[in-house]
Parts: sequence; C-alpha cells; structure tokens
Amino acid sequence: ELPKVCESVNLPFQAGDDEVLARMRRGYTRQEYLEKIEEVRAEITGVTLTTDLIVGFPGETTRQFERTLEILEAVRFDKVHSAAYSERPGTIAARKLPDDVSRDEKKRRLKAVAEMQERIGAEINAALLDAAFDVLVDSHARDRRQGRTRGDKLVYIKDTRPNLGEMVRVRISGSTPW
Repeated sequence: ELPKVCESVNLPFQAGDDEVLARMRRGYTRQEYLEKIEEVRAEITGVTLTTDLIVGFPGETTRQFERTLEILEAVRFDKVHSAAYSERPGTIAARKLPDDVSRDEKKRRLKAVAEMQERIGAEINAALLDAAFDVLVDSHARDRRQGRTRGDKLVYIKDTRPNLGEMVRVRISGSTPW
C-alpha cells in the first residue's frame, strides 16, 4: 500500500521438483511455491514477477528438470535469472552430493530455460503495446533515454529531453522479450 514500493517481486524457486528442493534444503515444496505466487498476484495488482533458478543440481534427472520448465510455463515470469549448478566450497551440497550432471547437459538445460523465457517474455511484453506507463529516467545514450516502470520493465524513450531522475509518462510503441 506504500506508494514508494514498486509492484515487482523477485521470488526465487530454484527448482521445480520437490526432491531437488529437499536436496537443496529449501524448506518449501513446489505446491507451496505456486500457492505463494497466487497469493502475491491476488494481493498486488499488476505485479511483475522475477525468479532465480538453478539447473543441473546434483542428482537432477531430466524429468525433474522438466518440472522446472512446467513452473516457468505455468507462472509466466517477467524475468528469469538462471544459472548452472557449480560446487561452492563449504556448502553441504559440495561436501555430500556429487556434481553428477554433465557440463553439456547443464548448458542444454540453460538453453531450454532461455528459449522458453524469451518466448514468454515476448508474449508478456507484446501485450503492453500501446499501454501508458510512468517511467523513472535512469540513464541516457546518444539519442534516447531509458528508465524503468514501477514493475521494473526497461523502457527506451525516443526523446532526449527528460532529465535523469525525472518521472515521465510514456506510451509503449514496440517490445522485445526484455
């Protein structure tokens, strides 16, 4: 309800399978995560959602990875930050779980996530065409300014007049997945 708080939430889910989540010691299930997403969407009108996920966690099977893709498709995040698992010294995973998903398989999974998210992002952003948003101008290049909406959408402005830190009203005339 605070006007200074933007309508953008990053809620990492890390993996879409309960067994993988348990090995990661995340403390929640796939269903609990999806219920939290429903709660956020019901509470915050127009919220944009971003997430973080890890592919190739030790022991992750192809089917378990596919369950991660199912969550991406079901939730339709505005942005996804994904990474391939790599051992971090001192963690329980590094001490107790062999890094048994090949590097090539991790790359394949990252590519699958990126391709799916590119499609989803393109669909979400295309639906914003001709909509008007308030944008906070935060940087500039030669012939344009750029800024962010309250939902953390990056917007390029074809006008060099707005100053950094200025809030301007814009109408969306084109879109990309990002």
